[in-house]
Amino acid sequence: MSGFFGSDNWPFSRGTRRRFNPFGSYDEIKREMERDFEESFRNIEKMVPKDLIKEYDTAQGKVREIGPLVYGSSVTIGPDGKPKVKEFGNFKPSQLGGSGYFGSPMITSEREPMSDVTETDKEVKVVVEMPGVSKENIKINAYENKVEVKTEATKRKYHEVIEIPLDADIETAKSNYNSGILEIIFKKKVEGKPKGKNITLD
Repeated sequence: MSGFFGSDNWPFSRGTRRRFNPFGSYDEIKREMERDFEESFRNIEKMVPKDLIKEYDTAQGKVREIGPLVYGSSVTIGPDGKPKVKEFGNFKPSQLGGSGYFGSPMITSEREPMSDVTETDKEVKVVVEMPGVSKENIKINAYENKVEVKTEATKRKYHEVIEIPLDADIETAKSNYNSGILEIIFKKKVEGKPKGKNITLD
């Protein structure tokens, strides 16, 4: 037979001609995806702190576990009426890491918890989500317009520096921790009433 069906182009020709593999392109794509995944995994390993990498043996062989990697974001409206976007977790796509890999996200062993600041006429309240730790491991330091929250001597590490209004009186701070939620409450500074003096006309 002549033409296409009798030529080498016919995929089902018999003999020594190369057998047509309809899944050839799929196998090639699969291999390429596996190579890309392995390369990406190796790059992530180089960026992740060592204390987030665990290696152990199983019946199926050696297993390497990375994480946990936590990322999230929240949007709140500030006192000025403008929206504020805040990232939390230990994986920051918006920040470049210091390992020398251009464009790589910042990954740390310390997790930046989700936090929120609200205020009324009389007080400022800071709420921080810190599940999985005991109150004995939580350290709080307040400064003029910031409060620093971190954990010590625990597997789950948190660290966050939160801005608070300038009129928050850090000397009045009270805090409590319950069900993974930390609350810090500051009274607002009371401005002294300016002293006045009656002046009589001569």
